[in-house]
Amino acid sequence: MQHALTLLPKEYSLLLYDGYRPFQVQQYLFNYFSQQLAHIMPHATEQELLQATKKYVAMPSADAAHLAPHLTGGAIDLTLADRQGKALDLGTAFDEMNEKSATRYFEHNLNENPEACQHRRLLYNCMTQVGLSNYGEEWWHFDFHNMAWARRVQAKTACYGAIQVTIHDHEIKEIRYQ
Repeated sequence: MQHALTLLPKEYSLLLYDGYRPFQVQQYLFNYFSQQLAHIMPHATEQELLQATKKYVAMPSADAAHLAPHLTGGAIDLTLADRQGKALDLGTAFDEMNEKSATRYFEHNLNENPEACQHRRLLYNCMTQVGLSNYGEEWWHFDFHNMAWARRVQAKTACYGAIQVTIHDHEIKEIRYQ
């Protein structure tokens, strides 16, 4: 991340929202987003709801073939901020579930929010120049050396597998790397 910061003009910084997530947190977020989408899409079938949810949050799976990126520690959610750490306008809220959250949305709708388009370009370029890959449906999500990254950059292997934790009384008691 330090290298990405050096690529930004001096008036900008990065604000980290999310990184590693235990399986339980991934499960909670998947269920939460699914419930939110059910309210937004009341006539959707179960399959349509599942597909819509998977667009914005990965299935809570530790299976190597379908591993949720945040379970590896190789995924981060972040935004562009000013030097004081205040998030800048990137066109949508973090974790907003709509078409405007797609990284290139404002590239195709340039007159809608030119400032957000410029900020997204800056964030995308500084992150990808240091080797991270972006999930195109979420301007804030970047991967590095996990399975999602490997698919996007066509790498033969991923370095990061699942991290399993044992949590008791809201505290991490044990960490196992796969």
